[in-house]
Amino acid sequence: MDRQAIFASLFGFPREPQSFETLAGDASSRRYHRVDFGPGADPRRVVIMELPADALASDEAVSGAPPSELPFLDVGRHLASRGIRVPAVHLAAVEHGAVVLEDLGDTTLARRVAGAPRETMRRWYLAAVDLLARMHRAMWPVPRECVAATRRFDCGLLRWELDHYREWGAEALGGGPLDPPVRARLDAEFDALAADAAALSAGFVHRDYQSRNLMVIGDEPSPASLAVIDFQDALVGPRVYDLVALLNDSYVELDDDLKQEVIESYARKRGIDAAILRGEFDLITVQRKLKDGGRFVFIDRVKGNPSFLPFVETSFGRVRRALERLPERDGLRAALAAADPARFG
Repeated sequence: MDRQAIFASLFGFPREPQSFETLAGDASSRRYHRVDFGPGADPRRVVIMELPADALASDEAVSGAPPSELPFLDVGRHLASRGIRVPAVHLAAVEHGAVVLEDLGDTTLARRVAGAPRETMRRWYLAAVDLLARMHRAMWPVPRECVAATRRFDCGLLRWELDHYREWGAEALGGGPLDPPVRARLDAEFDALAADAAALSAGFVHRDYQSRNLMVIGDEPSPASLAVIDFQDALVGPRVYDLVALLNDSYVELDDDLKQEVIESYARKRGIDAAILRGEFDLITVQRKLKDGGRFVFIDRVKGNPSFLPFVETSFGRVRRALERLPERDGLRAALAAADPARFG
């Protein structure tokens, strides 16, 4: 990243910042820095998203051809044009290795509800699902010129994520490759799960709409008090996927009554039968949380970031509870128990 070129492009002349702070990292290959240029500067405070060398690549597996524009810029522009609050882009300096963004502060939804009374949590999550319903309505069908329209959460991608669990969850945590009969049984169940998930009703999918990717920018719980970030992996996929990401993320524990209230609120706003939506919700919970648990191990062992390890068992607990409501997936439950007895036995 060429800081001097970025600062000169931002202001039209060379300018030194008053402070430059690198923010705590996450699972992304991107790095973030908060910069304060001091009184009189416009903008005064910004966040710089430092891009990796392969900036057009995704941190997650995606389908479709490589994009011609940075997906963060493409998807963000479409969301903003449809009234969804995202960080404003002060400067797209991709040639210098960065994008300069509006500074939305440090308060995520996860931080806002941490330790909060249940009613406070309830109001914020109803606001978050209201915003989600608005985003899904606004972005469906996905505009043809948006990169998200070219990428699909198809059977192959859903299945790849399940193999991510098998490799980094069952095998890495279990001490080695599965025995061939156990692997074959698990593969057959995963094939069926991926096929059924891919056949669900489709919609615009943010792909990681959860409490750490919603910034609180207002005092009172409402859609206007939330901004959406980390949307660069958006694609077309199961319509319930983002709802699962929100209510079954690994960082906030919601009681079942609150989850059901939020699911029903989303169903009303989208005109979907709530009973059908609950079935879709449990199915995608199994797929998503298996992937999450494996992904967190991968992030530790491959990327050298152990900060997500505390959420591995939380993710697998979400899978177990969803399977209890899916008796038709007893074969999958048995296959998981054979492959990963420590967690599903």
